[in-house]
Amino acid sequence: MGLENWDEIRTAYQVARMGTVSGAAEVLGVHHATVIRHIDALEKRLGSKLFQRHARGYTPTEAGRDLLLVAQTTEEQFGQLASRIKGQGETVAGELVVTAITGIEALLTPVFAEFQAQHPAVVIRFLTDMRLFRLDYGEAHVAIRAGGTPQEPDNVVQPLLRMRMGLYASRRYVEQHGLPSGPEDFRKHRFIGADSPESRAPFHRWLRENVPADCITYRVTESAATEAALRAGLGIGFHGVWEATRDPDLIEVMPPLTEWESPLWIVTHVDLHRTLKVQSFLAALKQAAAGWSCK
Repeated sequence: MGLENWDEIRTAYQVARMGTVSGAAEVLGVHHATVIRHIDALEKRLGSKLFQRHARGYTPTEAGRDLLLVAQTTEEQFGQLASRIKGQGETVAGELVVTAITGIEALLTPVFAEFQAQHPAVVIRFLTDMRLFRLDYGEAHVAIRAGGTPQEPDNVVQPLLRMRMGLYASRRYVEQHGLPSGPEDFRKHRFIGADSPESRAPFHRWLRENVPADCITYRVTESAATEAALRAGLGIGFHGVWEATRDPDLIEVMPPLTEWESPLWIVTHVDLHRTLKVQSFLAALKQAAAGWSCK
């Protein structure tokens, strides 16, 4: 089976991924009849059914799953190749994909603004997600990650800063409930914490160890939700020191502890690290970070 059949294989991959003909057609930008024709032709050529058809959509057969594993790898490798080719030009232009943990948007957005002012031909895609983007498959040019030192092979890892976190309450909360005098007083208060007991963030671990579970009355999965809850007076919670010290509505509950800090890392793939576009952005990012007071 040669490259002339790649369209059919790609169609089968999208049908498996989306589960329906209509979903695959939308992703591929083709008519649903084209999707059906590709699947029928591929099954005829292979002499085997690739999908079980049912009222809810298409489910891969065992033969279909075998083919789709190859198709997925090929699709990812094409994406990787395309991303690397885009990054190899010696002009600061085109798409720049940056991924980061949630909660540092206020730090990064001014960097993006200044970078685009200097390089107006750059289109920035800023992606925040719980999952780790695969730099080796070209999913991003630059990743900013928290926690332990990233260990993936073929990545260039550089320290960015140590993110300082503090424990805060809104003025609204303080007016209604006052402030705890110390950890011994925490039982009398309400706290905002992580929904997952497996959260590895050092400040979340500290909260679980020092605050009774029944006092963590509002639990979230995203830092943006923590910020909204803080401002609404739902409880005491953690917030980045850099932003909180600039917000007159947030009151420090206790001085930040070193054990609450989380290191941030800049991660790039070795194949893209030395390109002019990536190096230009890294220089801008490091210059901005030198002035951040959350270090």
